[in-house]
Order: sequence, then C-alpha cells, then structure tokens
Amino acid sequence: MAASYVAVLAVAASLLLLLLVSWKRWRQGRAKWHVIIVVLGDVGRSPRMQYHALSFVKSGFSVTLLGFCNSRPYDELLQNNRIQIVSLTELQKLPVGPYIFQYGVKVVFQSVHLLWKLICREPAAYIFLQNPPGLPAIAVCWFVGCLCGSKLVIDWHNYGYSIMGLVHGPSHGLVVLAKWYEKLCGRLSHLNLCVTNSMREDLAENWGIKAVTVYDKPASFFKETPLDLQHQLFMKLGRTYSAFKARSELLDPATERSAFTERDAQSGLVTHLRGRPALLVSSTSWTEDEDFSILLAALEKFEQLILDGESLPSLVCVITGKGPLKEYYSGLISQKCFQHIQVCTPWLEAEDYPLLLGSADLGVCLHKSSSGLDLPMKVVDMFGCCLPVCAVSFRCLHELVKHEENGLVFKDSEELAAQLQKLFSKFPDPAGKLSQFRKNLRESEQLRWDESWKQTVLPLVMDT
Repeated sequence: MAASYVAVLAVAASLLLLLLVSWKRWRQGRAKWHVIIVVLGDVGRSPRMQYHALSFVKSGFSVTLLGFCNSRPYDELLQNNRIQIVSLTELQKLPVGPYIFQYGVKVVFQSVHLLWKLICREPAAYIFLQNPPGLPAIAVCWFVGCLCGSKLVIDWHNYGYSIMGLVHGPSHGLVVLAKWYEKLCGRLSHLNLCVTNSMREDLAENWGIKAVTVYDKPASFFKETPLDLQHQLFMKLGRTYSAFKARSELLDPATERSAFTERDAQSGLVTHLRGRPALLVSSTSWTEDEDFSILLAALEKFEQLILDGESLPSLVCVITGKGPLKEYYSGLISQKCFQHIQVCTPWLEAEDYPLLLGSADLGVCLHKSSSGLDLPMKVVDMFGCCLPVCAVSFRCLHELVKHEENGLVFKDSEELAAQLQKLFSKFPDPAGKLSQFRKNLRESEQLRWDESWKQTVLPLVMDT
C-alpha cells in the first residue's frame, strides 16, 4: 500500500514538474516575441520610440509601451491590437520645499512607480529605453531585466545631464550627479543605439560605452502634400487661425478660397493663389535649447526689407508645438507690429502636422543641441516632405543638413534674415534657390524609417 502512495506521489511530482517546465517554456516563448518600450516622457511627443514600436510589431513582436499620455500618439499605434500603451503617472511639482527635495521625491516616486509597472507586465525579451530622461529609468529597467531575464537596450537621443545644465548650469550638484549616473548606469545595457556618429564617438571616448549609430529617418506619412489636400488643410485651419483665411472677399461665389489656394466649385480644380504669401513652418518643444528670438529678429529685418521696396512676398509663419516657454515667446510675438508677416502658434492634430510640412515653402529649425551631439528629428521629417530647411548651426548638424544642398545653415538673426531674403526673392520662382533645394531633396535617395530599421536595428537586436 505504501508503495502505491509513493508511486502516486512520484507521478504527481513528475506531472507538477512537467507542468512547471512547460509553463516556464511557454512564458519564455512569449517573452521571446515581446518587447517593452519605456519612455519616461510624453509618448505622443516621442516619434522615434513610436516608430520603434510599430517596426517591432511589423517584425512579429508584441509591444508594451510605457510612458506619459499627455499627447495623442499616432493613430497607427492606437489602432494596432499588438501594441499595449500603459500610462505612467506623472508626479506634478510639489508646492513646498527646496528644489533638491522636490527632485528627490520625484525620483523616488518614479523609481517605485516604474518598477511596479514593469514587474506587473508579461516578461519581455527586451526592454527598450529612451534616454534622456534616464534618471531613474536606466537603473530600474536594468534591475527588472535582471529579475525577468530581459535584455536592456538604451536608445541615446541626447544626454540628460546636458539638458539639465541648460537650466541649472553645468556645475550644479544635480547636473554633476546626473552625469555620473548616466555614465555609470549606461554601461549596464546589453546594446546601445545613438542618433549621430558624433555621439557614438563621444560615448566611446568619454563614457566607455560602445554604441551603434541609427540615424532618424522620416516615416512614410511625411511626404509632399497634394494640392487638393493642402487646400482642405488650409480651409480647416482657417476656421481657427486667421492666418490661413482668404485675404479678400470672394468675387466668384463658386470659388472656395484660403490664404494660399482656391478651389473651383464646378471643376473641383485646386490652384495656388496669385500673389499668395509664403508659408514658413517651424516646430518646437518650446525649451531652452531653442532660441526663438533669433527667428523673431530675422522676421523684423525681413519686414523692413519689404517696407524698403524689396520684391519679397508676405509671410505666414507657423510655429507649432507645446512646451514650458511657449507663453513667454507668445508674449514677445504679441508685441510685434508686423504689416506683412503673420505669426501663429497652433497645436496641430497628429495627422495634420505631416500635411502642414508637406504644404510649406520653407522650414526653420532653431534646435541647438544641449550636448552638440544629437540631431533635430523635426528636420528629418521636413526632409521627408521635401521641405528645404534653414537651421541654426551646431557641432554635428552637418550629418543632416548639407549647406547649399538641401538647405542653409545660419549662426544668428542677421544670417537668417539674409537667407530668407535670398530664398524668397521673386517668390515663387520655379528656377529659384528654394525650388532647387526641393529638387535636390526629391532626387536624393532617402531611406524611410521602415527600410532603415530592418537593415540596422532588427539585426542588432536579434543578435543581442
């Protein structure tokens, strides 16, 4: 009888062990095709990480995307049932206590909150982390990876300490601490990606971190906008922003007109208005690394040139984005008394932003990297739309903007004003410099994000 009990127990133990092994293998199998992407920031304003998520899904993975949900992500992301977006709670600024105390509380809260959110997820083969911000995310993601067998991949967009240095100064204690933390914890990852060759070299020489350059590429929806869609966009925006409205009353009631285009109601044909204003576009996060006083000063000089009799068009300048310094610059803009220039600062819907870039005549970029080592993705998107760009100069900009090939590089408002004069002289001249830049962009063989990702990121990840 005892032997029978022993046999039953042995069989039960064997079955339990078999079930545990099968369950573990099942979990490992699921983990192999699962990726967790962590953005300790606004998911909707993190296009590169959204592109990573979509690319992983197209390659057969399921994706969990953790981040703040302050802005709407791309519809393609929201509509994909293999992408789960998990909202992180953003701790608001405490009303009391010194700044260091407030920052310490924020770091502790984010550490515990992120740890809990990661532990509660299904195990993943990879934890894909955007840096910055990396404090405290790098250490937390590494710790969870050790517990769950996930490999940590850091995508270096910039340095967090250099961004903090814009506000507090490079010698501030928190900035020094953040630099030490990034340098130490950045070495814990299994794979490092970065956005420029200059950053790759800096990581290797000064941080002892080996990284692979993965240049930003435009998504497929960043392209030139057909004229009929331009007209639809202008009419839509004209309902909210006067800069897009027609300048004069319609003489023909059968014609629908915006500030830039008109549509014949009978034929449906859309054409550009004769004597239309030029459309200049800039996008921004309204942070300390973009000095919009440069653009405003250049616009004042451009206005004076028109008043002096130069053959230049009126301008509509659209600055789109959200950020902490928007109110400050909006105040400066409201003080300007332009006669031939209109400036508006809309926050566009996600699907309208590519259409606007594809409709514009010129892009202006005032992003001046805090580290000098990252590139503005807004220019990548503009180039995807074949939109020529004037960009403020910094250390590694040449890796993206080729002066006199796909745009112009300036140092100050004087140079920018001279470039605006040069590009818009006799506008819209099909033989002008602006048209030549656009032609060069059309003819350049630009890889789109999907093709580039499959050639670079996917092989790296699968070999890790």
